Amino acid sequence: MSTSSPSANILWFIPTHGDGRYLGTSTGGRDVNLAYMRQIAQAADELGYYGVLLPTGRSCEDSWIVASALAPATKRLRYLVAVRPGLQSPAVAARMTATLDRISDGRLLVNIVTGGDPVENKGDGIFLSHGERYEITREFLAIYRELLAGHTVNYKGKHLTVEDGKLLFAPVQEGGPPLFFGGSSDAGIDVAVQTVDKYLTWGEPPAEVAEKVARVRAAAEKAGRKLSFGIRLHVIVRETNEEAWRAADDLIRHVSDDTIAAAQKIFARMDSEGQRRMSELHGGRRDKLEISPNLWAGVGLVRGGAGTALVGDPQTVAARIKEYQALGIDTFILSGYPHLEEAYRFAELVFPLLSLSHTTIAAPSKVNTGPFGETIANDVRPVLKQAAQS
Repeated sequence: MSTSSPSANILWFIPTHGDGRYLGTSTGGRDVNLAYMRQIAQAADELGYYGVLLPTGRSCEDSWIVASALAPATKRLRYLVAVRPGLQSPAVAARMTATLDRISDGRLLVNIVTGGDPVENKGDGIFLSHGERYEITREFLAIYRELLAGHTVNYKGKHLTVEDGKLLFAPVQEGGPPLFFGGSSDAGIDVAVQTVDKYLTWGEPPAEVAEKVARVRAAAEKAGRKLSFGIRLHVIVRETNEEAWRAADDLIRHVSDDTIAAAQKIFARMDSEGQRRMSELHGGRRDKLEISPNLWAGVGLVRGGAGTALVGDPQTVAARIKEYQALGIDTFILSGYPHLEEAYRFAELVFPLLSLSHTTIAAPSKVNTGPFGETIANDVRPVLKQAAQS
């Protein structure tokens, strides 16, 4: 294992909005039910991923309910679940947070999401401007963090008021779970440096990520705080670069120009600065999708949010991850299609090339042979387990 780079946390993704072999089509699509999501979560747990992200929005199954269903089926896996200021009361959200943290034995991570699609926001009853949503987020977090820290809260702001708010049942993690947050606008960065623990960016080219990290770090230092950094990326890893690029092309081979145009129209209506930056990477065009060495923007032709993928053989993908680590990124939230198979590919092919902060699957030590010396299936044998003596 490499020791030249700092240790990283690698998270995977639970596709509560759908999964399959191809983007932009029902061909090769899979029914994302609880049994399938459980398979992915248990695979990520056994493979040694640090945690999993559950997305949020009306196109997804509810992340809190899914996480509470999956947590008992896993042992070490952490769950990064969305809190939505403006959709939830901070006191109710704090109770939900403390409860899920307790029933998962301290395996909860919290993703603060302000919401960037005005149409979806209105469907959820939120009729606020971009700036107002961040005002509410700031007030929400002021209350929410104090409640999780065990304090009685009295707060009166422009949007939110609480009198004698308190939690009777504390979270397992002291002070509450770590708070993740992504926002590329000035308002988003200002909220981040004042209130959260980990700042997230989508997978932009390293030079642009370096500029953003430097900007956020400087703002945090000015506020007397220190943040850590994470990045959200897809991955397409195969044993050779040629295989990986073929897989990337194959992923979008059913995507039509009409599908791209319809998706880009939806993204254009959003007031998210991060989505604007993602869309600008490809401009809706198929002919310029490798926007940086081994960074491919094809996912963003039809998928909102994270729209870029690291593409290549294990050594190449590991090298690109280390480039981001050198910029100060310590947490990588990854996904790939289909999510079950790609979780195995990435863990088996790339984990051994990275320095990780979490325990992963152990490499087999010898070939499994049969009674006549022949190799039987593979070189992994069941772990010997002994019954406890009473």
